[in-house]
Amino acid sequence: MARTPSNMLPLGTPMPDVTLPDASGEPHRLHQYAGEQGVLVMFICNHCPFVLHVAPFLEELCQELNLMGIQCIAISSNDVEAYPDDSPDKMALFAQKHQLAFPYLYDETQEVAKAFDAACTPDFFLFDKDLKLAYRGQMDDSRPGNGIPVSGLDLITAAEQMSRGEQPPPEKQKPSLGCNIKWKKQGAPA
Repeated sequence: MARTPSNMLPLGTPMPDVTLPDASGEPHRLHQYAGEQGVLVMFICNHCPFVLHVAPFLEELCQELNLMGIQCIAISSNDVEAYPDDSPDKMALFAQKHQLAFPYLYDETQEVAKAFDAACTPDFFLFDKDLKLAYRGQMDDSRPGNGIPVSGLDLITAAEQMSRGEQPPPEKQKPSLGCNIKWKKQGAPA
């Protein structure tokens, strides 16, 4: 498995206002999911060992964030021709298996991943109530095989600070680490 870190989009970057379909094809505008205190956008996929490692915790994480007034959205941007396990029909099964109650959207053109400068799965972007980037990076120090339990500590701490009106400190933001986004080959249809 490739170990790719986040690109660490500059803090304060506005959240792109885009619309993506879910696995059934129903469109969802990202800005419509902004909670009273903000929104968490996660780039995930169905097959990545790093995502599978945190998947059992994602719904619990989002429930905790929802209590703070922060909504959650997940996006898959992988090339499904090369990685059919990440196709929309499998996304629906993944969401059902992990009891994900938040939207799981499909970025077929990969333009949304590029707009977020997403690099890996999982990759986390926490936007404040003004939809400005307040935190980007890892959920916590847990990785497949390192023996550290999944807790969401880094992300939850940043969300707590943000919901209190504080800016999470930039020096405490570590890049996420995961599999690289599976980009389409040059010349593939956009």
